[in-house]
Parts: sequence; C-alpha cells; structure tokens
Amino acid sequence: MEEKNFNTAFYNFNKSKIIFEKIKDSANIVYSLIQMASIQQINGDYYGSKETLTEALPYIRKKNIYNASINNSFGIADKELSLYSDAIYYYEEALKDCTDSISKQGPLNNIAVVYIKQKKYNKAIHILEGIINTKALDNQSLKNNKARVLDNLGYAYFKKGFTEKGLVLMTDSFKLRNQIDDTYGAIESNLHLAEYYIKTDPKKSNQHSLEAYKTATKLNSIDERLKALQFLISNDFSNQNVSYAQKYITINDSIIKIRNNYKNKFAKIKYDSKKEKDENQKLRLEQAENLLALQKAKYQRIFFITGIVSLFFLLAYLKKRYENRNRIDKIKTAYDTETRIAKDIHDELANDVFHAITYTQTHPLTTENSKETLLQKLNHIYIRVRGISRENSSIDTGSYYSVNLKEMLSTYNSSNTNVIITNIEKVNWDSIEDEKKVTIYRVLQELMVNMKKHSEALLVVIKFDSKSKAVMINYTDNGKGCEKSKIIKNGLQNMENRIQATKGTITFDTQPDKGFKVIITLPK
Repeated sequence: MEEKNFNTAFYNFNKSKIIFEKIKDSANIVYSLIQMASIQQINGDYYGSKETLTEALPYIRKKNIYNASINNSFGIADKELSLYSDAIYYYEEALKDCTDSISKQGPLNNIAVVYIKQKKYNKAIHILEGIINTKALDNQSLKNNKARVLDNLGYAYFKKGFTEKGLVLMTDSFKLRNQIDDTYGAIESNLHLAEYYIKTDPKKSNQHSLEAYKTATKLNSIDERLKALQFLISNDFSNQNVSYAQKYITINDSIIKIRNNYKNKFAKIKYDSKKEKDENQKLRLEQAENLLALQKAKYQRIFFITGIVSLFFLLAYLKKRYENRNRIDKIKTAYDTETRIAKDIHDELANDVFHAITYTQTHPLTTENSKETLLQKLNHIYIRVRGISRENSSIDTGSYYSVNLKEMLSTYNSSNTNVIITNIEKVNWDSIEDEKKVTIYRVLQELMVNMKKHSEALLVVIKFDSKSKAVMINYTDNGKGCEKSKIIKNGLQNMENRIQATKGTITFDTQPDKGFKVIITLPK
C-alpha cells in the first residue's frame, strides 16, 4: 500500500508540474518539484532528488519563498551521500534565506549534525548551545525542535568525551519526547542512549536498542531499524544474536531492492511523462508544419513574382548607382588632376616663363651668349613640362612596369642629387595587383617630388625587397628632414591614404637636419 501511495503521489506531482509549465506558474512548478524530491529522499533516491531539485532552479527568483526549502533539501541529500562539505554549503545557503530566528533553527541544527558526523564536535556544540541560549525554542509549540537540539547537543558532548553532561542532555531530551508523544524523535533518542551504554551497561543499551527497533518497525523507518539491529548484534545477548543478524541481513537486502525499485519507477515516471510531452509537441509541430505548408503553397506564387520584380528594380537601382558612382569618381579624378596640373604650372612654370620673356626684353639676342642662355632657359621649361606630363600620365602596369618605374625615379637624378635604386628587378611584379602597382608608382613619385621641393638632398637611396607575402620599399635621403608634425602640411598625408587603401603600411622617420626615411609595406 505504501509503495502505491508513493508512486501515485510522485506521478500526480509530476503531472501537476507539467500543467503548471503550460500556464507558466513558476511558484507551483517549484512546489511540485520540491514535493517530488522529498518523496525521492524518503525512499533513498538521493541522486534522483538532486536532479529533481536542479530542475527547479531556473524557476527560482531572488528571495523566493522556496529558496530555503530547496537548499535545505540539497543539504539533506548531500548529507546522506556523505558529501559533508557540500551539505554544509547548502545548509548555510538555506540559512541566508531564513527571515526569523525560529526558521533558522532547522538549518543550524542540520549543520551541527553534519559537524558531528565529521567529528568536529566543538563546532557542533557551539551551534547547538547558541540555539539553546537564545531561548528561541522555549515556545510550547516548538518542544519537538527543542528535544531534537537537546539530543544532538548531548550526543555531541558524549562523542567529545564529556559523557556525564552528554547523558544528562540526552536523557532530558528523551523525557521531553515521551511527554509530548514524539514517537519518531524517541527512536533517535533510544539509538543515542543505546550507543552511550554499549560499553558501560550492555543490558541498558540492549533495552534502548529493542525499544528503538520496535518503534522503527511500527513506523516503517528502515534505516533506524537497521541501526538498532546493529546495536543488538554487538550487545550479543544469548541466542537472540543470530536472530538479529538474520533480520539485519534480510532487511538490508530487502531495502536495497526496494530503493532501487523506487529509483527505477521514479525515473520511468519522469521518462514516460517527458516522452508523452515530446510526442504531443511533435504532433503539434507536425500540424503547424502542415498548416504552414498550405500557406506557403497559397502565397508562393505571389512571393515569387514579388521577388522577381523586386530583384529587377534592385538590379536597375544598383546599376544606376554604380554608373553614377563611376561618373562621380571620374569627374573627381579629372578635377584633382586638373587642379594639380594648374598648381604645378603656376608654381613651377609661371616664373620660368616670365623670366625667359623678361630676358628677351632686356638682353640683345644677337650675341651667342644671349642666345645660349635663352636656349638653356627654354630647355629647362621644356624639361619641367615633360615632368608635369609624366606625373599625370597613365601608368603602364604591364611587363614594362619595372622599367618605367626605374626610369621615372631616375629622372630625379641631377647634378646636385644622386638617386640610387637597388633590387627593383628582384621583385616579381607580375604577382602584384595593378591597383597596388599604381599605388607604389604614385607614392614614390610623390616622395621624389617632395624631396625635390623640400629636401635639398644630395643622396637618395630606394631599396626594394620582396617577401613571400609582401613587398617592402625603403626610401632614405640625407636632406634637411623636418618635424614629424609637419608631415601632413608637406602633403605626405595623401601617401598614407593611398597605402592604407591597399591594406599596406607606411612609416615616416624624420628629424630636422637628420634626413628623411620612409618604410612602405604592401601585401601581395
């Protein structure tokens, strides 16, 4: 009958939990799970109870009324599994959620019991004496709790070696339990007293053991029956010893089978309900999928036509946008080029042309010297015009790229400046993208123009180096250099933008009167 009641209760609490899940009633979900865990603990399924309690945790909010109960249940399970440190942790967590001195007595007493099992008797006595001294248990309705604390305190004193004091407290507890008819509590008192007398008065120990055994049998408290039988066997009274030993073996074997059976039944109830829940969910999912399939079939044509039309307009828009962007880029490029040419003509040619005109007006051209000087000025203007044309012309990125690049750099050789170019032929230019070739060309061109305008360098060295995944270019001149803060003002910011656009790096190193160094790295 008991087995049927436990199974039925567990099954019904599990069913109610599923119903509460559907209506999202978290408080009652937690309550159902706590009751299921309690049933599992009563029947020795401590690991199963911890799994059930863990299911409740996602539904717990801060300061929930069930926090203390859940932590206390975790503590009980770990105590029975001899995980004493974990048990104390959970009891202490339960203690944090107790709001008054009376509700704190349960977790405190449980912590003391664990300390006794760990043989930390001083700690247990400190806690239990504290409970007694607070007078919190003097209320008439709390005599059961007071008797339990007195019994545990007496047992702790006894185990520590204060046998007389321990006996007084355990005896007071036993008397109090008999007065208030605490039948279940009396079992524990009898067991403690039986252990106390086992060496000093075996007959008395046997009496308490028999009394504990009879009461435990009546209340179906299996663990207590086994413990009582252990004392009866060790007391070794007459031929009864064999009978007690046989009973112990029979009960122990039986309880192991029964508890294993309960574990399997509880697990099966959970499994069956989960399977049923999953099947219902699967059925609902299939129905939803069928409905969705019908809706898809109904609207598929509309979506398809809408998608095709939308795609057409999107492509048209992207094409138009691309054309406009290219047109704007071309206009901007042309404008930048025209601006640069105009600036170069104004800065570099205007004065030379003016000086040539002035020279013809102020010097007779009949002499050979005058003619020669004028021709030199005109040749200088011609060379300037060629330089401006070269700087703004398109760049051949084909097979003659390295030749053209070297030729461009060499044009900056003069009677005052010596330009040295090394290792340019060792770079596999065919493996480099055209966009990056243009970037290298323009950046080096800007460096050379900058050198010519500002540096006054006598020597320029440009060294190329090719790695497996990158091209490195080291530029060095022995010109007058400048402050790093003036680099942007000198127009070198444009170089940095070009290099960064190709995911490369450029580093400037310069100081006044200490030359100018640049390291360029571009990925291939």
